[in-house]
Amino acid sequence: MTPPQSDQGFVRMPDAEFEAILTRAAEEGAKRALTDVGLDGDEAALDIRDLRSLLDCIRLARRTALQAAVRMITTGVMLALLAGIAIKLKIFGGSP
Repeated sequence: MTPPQSDQGFVRMPDAEFEAILTRAAEEGAKRALTDVGLDGDEAALDIRDLRSLLDCIRLARRTALQAAVRMITTGVMLALLAGIAIKLKIFGGSP
């Protein structure tokens, strides 16, 4: 039995059958991709949770480092301003 063809030579199939083929191909491709990266089997869900936890920790460390850098810069600017004020008011002695 030959599948029905259009006048341009294309094979026609019902939409439901085409969707089923696409769904099966997508599932098999996803399974193959997970197998290729080693995320198949019983431990896959645990591995993915661990990876997400690691990414959360990296984001937290990055945010903390940025906050520390901003605090250090702010403290440095404040100390420079205080030192400038102290020199201007000659608090630590100076030439008479």
